[in-house]
This record gives sequence, structure tokens and C-alpha cells, in this order.
Amino acid sequence: MSAATPLILSWSGGKDSALALHALKRDPRYRLMGLLTSVNRDYSRISMHGVREALLDAQAEALGLPLHKISLSAHSNNEEYETVMTAKLEEFRQQGICHVAFGDLFLEDIRRYREAQLARATMEAVFPLWLKPTPVLAREFIVSGFGATLCCVDGEKLGPEFAGREFDNTLLSDLPSGVDPCGENGEFHTFVHRSPEFRAPVRHTLGERVTREGRFHYCDLLPATR
Repeated sequence: MSAATPLILSWSGGKDSALALHALKRDPRYRLMGLLTSVNRDYSRISMHGVREALLDAQAEALGLPLHKISLSAHSNNEEYETVMTAKLEEFRQQGICHVAFGDLFLEDIRRYREAQLARATMEAVFPLWLKPTPVLAREFIVSGFGATLCCVDGEKLGPEFAGREFDNTLLSDLPSGVDPCGENGEFHTFVHRSPEFRAPVRHTLGERVTREGRFHYCDLLPATR
């Protein structure tokens, strides 16, 4: 029997990453070696999702996995992202890790971009959730005991009142027609606070809601003090 392939998981802190991790943990072909997250160094928050770095660190601690971060400026562009990511991928490759997993579901252009970037680093991409029906995945997330909060919503597709809501059956029934139940088209992003893989839930409270760029509505999630 061949040895399991070591890999890193691209970790956003959201439900698709958590489902990908859940699948990888049950796949004997792979051995998960750690998480990789891009962080906005000016605000100490996860890029795009806007979740505080302290909560990201708490997720990694709950999972018992090493967390690798790439640092981006507040107004980073694709060139900056590719430069720092290439350097980080080279570190992994030198450690004998040549595979990176992603929680992408069906966006072909994103998949092609990731595969091309990894190919330049002589590495390969793994997509454990690829083409699984998103309504099924959304329900699976809930019934499997995960818990998540919507941390960011796209105001062109969802109202600001959705920011800060729990990802549950009520939320799914309230999503407008045309909104993907997993938010795969960027309709919303989530922060996972409970998982079958967590040693303990990541406790947090809801903070203020703000709108950025006139379009994106964020609910600030605060680490619980007790």
C-alpha cells in the first residue's frame, strides 16, 4: 500500500474549506499537513472574509493543525498575491509537499487559475468537493454538526440583514432565488465556529455591521472574552 500524499489545505475559515478538510480527513490517499491562509497585514484580518486573525488562529488551534499565513497589504493586487504565494509554495515544495487542496465547487476559471499557478511551482491542485451539488453540500454541512456565521455578504445579491446570521436551515429557506446555497458565486462568506474536527467550538460574539466599497456588508466577529 502506497504512503498517503502530504498536502496543504487552502483555508479561508469558511464552510467550503471546512467541508474540504472534512473530506480530506476521510480520504486515505492524503495526509493533511497544515492550513494556508492569506491575511491582510494592515488590519490583521482574513483576506476577503474580513474575519479577525485572532479567530483564524483559534480555528487552527481547535483543529490542531499548523497554520501558514501569507501577508498581503490592504490594497494588494494580483501581482503581489502571486509573488508571495509563489514564495510560500516553494517553501512547501522544499519540504516535500507538492499538493494543495481547495474547497472550490464548480467555478472552472478559478480551478484553471489555481492549477496553472501550482503547475508553475511544480505542484498539483486537489479539489475534494468538485462538482458536488451545492444544495446537497449545504444540507450536509448542517446535519454533520458544523456551525457557521455569515461574516460578509454581497449587497448586490443579499441584503445587509444577512450579515451575522447563522448558516442554518432557516437561512437556506430565506435565500432569494438565484443565490447559490453555498455562496459559490460570491454571494456570501462564512466563518466556521463549530466542526466535527474542532477540539472545541470557537466562541465569538457579533460586533458592528459595516459596509465597504458601497457594496459589501460585513458583520465584525469578536473573540468571546469568556
